[in-house]
Amino acid sequence: MKKSHILLWALLIPFAAYSSWAMWKISYWGIWAAGFETLGSAQILWDLAIACALICGWIKKDAEAQGRNPYPWMLATLATGSLAPLLYLLTRRSRMAAVAHPA
Repeated sequence: MKKSHILLWALLIPFAAYSSWAMWKISYWGIWAAGFETLGSAQILWDLAIACALICGWIKKDAEAQGRNPYPWMLATLATGSLAPLLYLLTRRSRMAAVAHPA
């Protein structure tokens, strides 16, 4: 396993566990509601929304270059935030593998 995959798994597993715990405690909508409680939390929410939109643009370009359908990944990013891009990176073929073994 590549070092980058080890790092991605090390980020994904605890973050997914924490996100699941937070949703269990306050629900999916409770997480969104918390983003609008204060001016500061709304700023963070907007910042994350912009970052996710930028990530969706990258996923679209990258997935199409690899012959993958980008839209499920983009929708999952909008619904789950960072979880979907982390999974996308774990399932992504490297450029060298894509050149050696085209789809």
